[in-house]
Amino acid sequence: MAQAIFKIRIKKGDTVMVRSGKFKGKTGKVLAVHPKENKVTVEGINVVKRHRKPTQAQPQGGIIETTKPIWVSKVGLLDSAGKKPSRIGYKTDAKGNKIRVLKTSGKEIK
Repeated sequence: MAQAIFKIRIKKGDTVMVRSGKFKGKTGKVLAVHPKENKVTVEGINVVKRHRKPTQAQPQGGIIETTKPIWVSKVGLLDSAGKKPSRIGYKTDAKGNKIRVLKTSGKEIK
């Protein structure tokens, strides 16, 4: 069975706000998008500690903090005017190019 690739409207580098869950209200920059998992990795959100055994590559070992992905449905693009998370829609300009727009204010996303 082939794995589905989800259409994710949020791109790497976007500033997003968490809408629900443990990190609700926190903002961060998208570090990576995972379309096969329907998740995004956000800077400073869902940081977990992992205990690593010493290896030849890392003889120190110890406790390492890593950022784990969260569901894309839990985040929304930050609307700078309203300071609220917004969904993303699409519009075409005069030349026929597809442009991302914020659903809350209708502003174009650069």
